[in-house]
Amino acid sequence: MTHSYLYHQLAQDRFGLRVAARLADASEDLPRDITERLRVARMQALDRRKMVARTASRLVLSGGAATMDHDSPDWGDRIAAIIPLLILVLGLIVINVIQNDRRANEIAEIDAALLTDDLPPAAYTDPGFTQFLKSLSGRD
Repeated sequence: MTHSYLYHQLAQDRFGLRVAARLADASEDLPRDITERLRVARMQALDRRKMVARTASRLVLSGGAATMDHDSPDWGDRIAAIIPLLILVLGLIVINVIQNDRRANEIAEIDAALLTDDLPPAAYTDPGFTQFLKSLSGRD
């Protein structure tokens, strides 16, 4: 930590202590119902602060960024973080298998059509056959 950071921290602490002292002095003159509402609000604020302290064990400051850091995540947290990744990988594998099956079925249908056709497979590679097909499509 730098000296300027510590200086600013001390200045903030001193300012907070002065404000608290003035509020404490002024609170002696307040009516009872107002002091009771302030006490309840103070208790609620402390309860909320305790809840925040439980969820985030500490705030790590590095450069201009602040991140939440937990002391030690338990196995449940680790598993909960890995489950979405596993589901994503399994989904991609299933999609790949389905696409491969579809391609294989399409190729099998084409092969079956070629093998059960009246023409021999060599006819499809003949340039004259291509011209014949073009002339048939032009007549329709």
